Amino acid sequence: MLAARLLASSSLFLAVACGSTIPRGERAPAENALGEPASQQPHIVFVLADDQGFRDVGYHGSEIHTPTLDRLAADGVKLENYYVQPMCSPSRSQLMTGRYQIHTGLQHSIIQPTQPNCLPPESVTLPQKLRNAGYATHMVGKWHLGFYKRSCMPTRRGFDTFFGSLLGSGDYYSHYKCDSRGACGYDLHDGEAAAWEQDRGLYSTHMYTQKAVEILAAHDPRRPLFLYLAYQAVHSPLQVPRRYLERYGSIPNPHRRQYAAMVSCLDEAVHNVTLALKRYGYYDNSVLVYSSDNGGQPAAGGSNWPLRGAKGTYWEGGVRAVGFVHSPLLLKKGTRCRGLVHITDWYPTLVALAGGVLEEDLDLDGYDVWEAVSEGRPSPRRHILHNIDPVYIKAKSGSREAGLGVWDTAVQAALRVGPWKLLTGIPGCGDWVPPQTFAPPLPVRNWHGERVRWERAKSVWLFNVAADPYEREDLSRRYPHVVRRLLLRLARFNGTAVPVRYPAKDSRSDPQLRGGVWGPWYEEGEGEHRRSNLLPGRLLRKQPTKEAKKKHELELRSR
Repeated sequence: MLAARLLASSSLFLAVACGSTIPRGERAPAENALGEPASQQPHIVFVLADDQGFRDVGYHGSEIHTPTLDRLAADGVKLENYYVQPMCSPSRSQLMTGRYQIHTGLQHSIIQPTQPNCLPPESVTLPQKLRNAGYATHMVGKWHLGFYKRSCMPTRRGFDTFFGSLLGSGDYYSHYKCDSRGACGYDLHDGEAAAWEQDRGLYSTHMYTQKAVEILAAHDPRRPLFLYLAYQAVHSPLQVPRRYLERYGSIPNPHRRQYAAMVSCLDEAVHNVTLALKRYGYYDNSVLVYSSDNGGQPAAGGSNWPLRGAKGTYWEGGVRAVGFVHSPLLLKKGTRCRGLVHITDWYPTLVALAGGVLEEDLDLDGYDVWEAVSEGRPSPRRHILHNIDPVYIKAKSGSREAGLGVWDTAVQAALRVGPWKLLTGIPGCGDWVPPQTFAPPLPVRNWHGERVRWERAKSVWLFNVAADPYEREDLSRRYPHVVRRLLLRLARFNGTAVPVRYPAKDSRSDPQLRGGVWGPWYEEGEGEHRRSNLLPGRLLRKQPTKEAKKKHELELRSR
């Protein structure tokens, strides 16, 4: 049966590789060749886009054509109050662990390719939990959660198979990447080895789609499947096959024009994956989650308008994301979920949906939001800790005095409780960037960097984002009692933080020492817990009194 399925899909592989679509009407029955029913546990497909801005989807008013994403979202549930992290590694770590960055040590920046750092080995990952529940687990695409030793690799963290890249970005065709310090190497892997033999120079969006379809064709639907499809698109560098540019000739900004074409190619890719789900008998018992990993970067063509800020910032434009769920299993389709949903919530939601076990000692920060999504019930989530980063540049105007004696506002932090959002320190560049009015393009070397606006005598902001989603009116002076409550909450979160994991560059990481390929360079057990690899995760502060804690908790529960 497997050979027949692969033979029947050979023309499909060629079509996807060439960027074409799967012929309509070619769908496998929900039963296998023996007439046995497919898996009763839902098949789960998680599609993660990279750097797609809040406005960069048709149903948010974009000029970019995304008919597939629009249709899937319209027939499913649009997540219109959905939050992620402002950068790549943090979002991915929270998806994989269901825990905030302060609880995994990844609260500062991203995992750099030359750092001996990765997702903490003690964290039980989402694919591990799903595999324990009987799922086949496959990953295609971008990992960006560290690889300095083999135990950090995706195939050691719960995935049966892995095909994709380990780093945060690279050339879409050659799959070659140089880091900021000049170390260069090849970054396409099949399992734990370089994928030289499978590399035919395909554009990565097409290549990853082809691989995903191949997995669907080869798998037996009687066993539940988890497919994590983490596209490189639409992260810079801005590269796309020429034919996708044709419809965007009217866009004057060259970066926006290329970016729009990349989004259209991504939309087509999701179309092909969806058709494969139908063709091979998965669709009727499947749950497809679509998410961006952070806000768009205007300097590289993205748009978060009318939200404030961009990728790398804690303004809404950096952390509020495109997201939806599409599934025949949804009880209420064609709706919008306006309750709070955070990327950590997928861990408990999907594990529970799969019939897995969520032990109490996992200490999850995520919530099971399936009833909120599927049935339109209130979300169990009432707050989001966007982050506390004690290593980031301190705000010169920040102080404990400005933090009302309970928090040092020089520290970069952001918190959402109910309708209120508090920011301290330097949140990042807070511009509103209208569509097609971007500043002159930045040099390529700065595309991944964060632009910071220094504001004198300002280190605390408060917004009612339910009433003011564009963060135009700072209410910190008008509601000091709210500021104090949220600062106390921030201090309590900080009391649970673990030390920051952000080690120095290791010269042994140079790909030229391993045949020109990015890959593990540490021996297992070699100095992983050296003190120099850990930075302070907790801030020196006065502990709030028991009475203040109790009062604060009562106030939060009353919301």
